[in-house]
Amino acid sequence: MYNPTAPFLYRGKRMICARVEKRDSEISQAVFFEETKKDTYRVAEGWERYPLQDPSITKVLGHYVLGGTEVFPSPDNPGHMCWHTVFYYGTSLEHLERLAQGPDGMKDVRLVELADGRIGIFTRPQGEKGGRGKIGFTIVENFAGVTAGAMEDAPLLELFGEEEWGGVNEAQLLSDGRVGVLGHIACFKPDEVRHYFPMAFVFDPRTGEYTEPRILAERRELLPGPSKRPDLEDVLFSGGILCEESSAVLYVGVSDCEIQYMVVPNPFYGV
Repeated sequence: MYNPTAPFLYRGKRMICARVEKRDSEISQAVFFEETKKDTYRVAEGWERYPLQDPSITKVLGHYVLGGTEVFPSPDNPGHMCWHTVFYYGTSLEHLERLAQGPDGMKDVRLVELADGRIGIFTRPQGEKGGRGKIGFTIVENFAGVTAGAMEDAPLLELFGEEEWGGVNEAQLLSDGRVGVLGHIACFKPDEVRHYFPMAFVFDPRTGEYTEPRILAERRELLPGPSKRPDLEDVLFSGGILCEESSAVLYVGVSDCEIQYMVVPNPFYGV
């Protein structure tokens, strides 16, 4: 398993949701796990598994929201796969209904409840609008506004260079009404190896202003381990972050194979 959410408490249990798949496949499931002892998790029995990559969990307007990437055969290109972001929601995690799906070809869409009770949507278009992948943001009034059209129309933030790409992995409402954003920034080097770095910035949904992204970790700072493919050995994919005052615990998917965590300075503290 890899590319997890941060641990969360649910009905007295410490849990995570993570991506599970065979090493030679991209056909994935989002699976819920419960902690049995420190840093040891087992599959939560009786919980539904969702056909999603890179799951995210948040609470919006009194509902739990599970998001992730759904992969399916391309309707326009036989023999190839396409993808979009899908959201499920409900007042309990055991009973979730499909809420919405994003535009085809768009991964890493994330929702956040804003201080005024509206919903912020972080997007990641690619292609003509987003190149390799840029971050956009828009605001909708309620769940009915969470549509593919709203995601398509979201204005872009100028965060990345031409040869870089990235997306949002988790968004947290801060006490001052701004949003703490955990994401990733990536690039190719001449060796064609993908280089993914966890990063964070603070975004003000009222003004559209944001701080410079800060890289939080590099692969060499974590424990050595296997890689799903040689070109993924330098990949750290942000999962979630638990913040306490000036420090935070960052959870990452490592080399598309495993989960690790590390203590970092709280990227939202004093910013």
